[in-house]
Amino acid sequence: MKVDVIVIGSGQAGVPLAARLAGSGRDVIIVEANHLGGSCVNVGCTPTKTMVASARAAHVARGAARLGVRTGEVKVDLAAVVDRKDAIVQQFRNGVRRRLERAGERLKLIEGRARFVGEREIEVNGERHAAETVIVNVGARPRRPPVRGLDRVDWLSSSSIMELRQRPDHLVIMGGGYIACEFGQMFRRFGSQVTIMQKGEHLLAREDTEISQAIEEAFRSEGIEVVLNAEVVEVERRGGEVAVRCAGGQETQGSHLLVAVGRIPNTDELGCATAGIELDDQGFIKVDDSYRSSAAGVYAVGDCNGGPQFTHTSWDDHRILYDILMGRREGGRDGRIVPSTVFTDPQAARAGLSEREAKALGIECEVATMPFGYIARAIEMDETVGVMKVLIDPKTERILGAALVGHEAGELLHSFLMLMQAGVSARAMVDAQMVHPALAEGLQALVMKLERFALR
Repeated sequence: MKVDVIVIGSGQAGVPLAARLAGSGRDVIIVEANHLGGSCVNVGCTPTKTMVASARAAHVARGAARLGVRTGEVKVDLAAVVDRKDAIVQQFRNGVRRRLERAGERLKLIEGRARFVGEREIEVNGERHAAETVIVNVGARPRRPPVRGLDRVDWLSSSSIMELRQRPDHLVIMGGGYIACEFGQMFRRFGSQVTIMQKGEHLLAREDTEISQAIEEAFRSEGIEVVLNAEVVEVERRGGEVAVRCAGGQETQGSHLLVAVGRIPNTDELGCATAGIELDDQGFIKVDDSYRSSAAGVYAVGDCNGGPQFTHTSWDDHRILYDILMGRREGGRDGRIVPSTVFTDPQAARAGLSEREAKALGIECEVATMPFGYIARAIEMDETVGVMKVLIDPKTERILGAALVGHEAGELLHSFLMLMQAGVSARAMVDAQMVHPALAEGLQALVMKLERFALR
């Protein structure tokens, strides 16, 4: 079957691209090998944040006495938590299906695994399909590290851990990034003993030290054991537990092991070589500023192209590529401001450069920091844990980067993000009349820590 466009994968770029291209008059096929919605809906944002909400409810209930509210014993029904998560995931999957159905007869959904069998030609369920344009949105999956003994023990990934219906007695986590931090705190709040073993010097290793330390301190205050400079080299089953051994000889035993050391692209069984699609040494599809691969007419969006693995980045890929395919623009993938948030409690959010990155690039900047606990609203809510940081270009007064650790930091970050996107002076934050008492007041106070914006 020959069509105008084939989209492989129904993630956060694939679905809107397929629907909008069909709406523009093109005949489109979208292929999905697993569940509709991609990683975000099925094993990423939707299920994890649903479970994070349950974990926070337990935490707030346990700590209500500090606000003068008395509760009884707090019990977590993990099976009920998982059932709620599954119901919301199904709701979102249904929403994706409805979106595709609304696109009309020009869009055909094929459920099966696609594989390239030639230039811009795929095979699915024994049938071949070709198109002038092929868009790859196959996503990524948890990486399995080359650790001795890992093939001889049962270990959990970021997907399988969300299927547990009984809480682990002691969850040992290999890794210290977003996934490790979110699941570590979640299961601690569900009642598990938790040990996080991070290879590097700090959790969230790409952040500035004070940002990472704020999360580490919050974790330790909740009873999470954070072990740094712990490179796991071997694991083994020892009786009913998993023993995890580090390069320095340190060893930890737990009932369950979560491996959270990154993700790899789902390109290994796609037949990219047959289609002339070049991959990098990690298996990601190489693309240019317009998402073009090395094969004419083939584009790659989302997690499989080696860019930041965020749902919002994938959705933004769709927005840019759609305009490119419609002839409205050229390029735009590179140089974007990519915000991020770790949905721990407190959250850790950043947009733009960290101070470490600015120094490495030789970029001059002025820096201000302020404890989150200086915000009046944070004190009133008893949500004082965290720190805030902003970097300013001394010549233009534009914001180069902002990092926030604190209550709803992911929401607060957007105030800085909008100023950065507009390319205006941080003075706009100083001149704005901020609502009192709101957490956003703290952003103004942070900027006013800079000498040039201080009130005298």
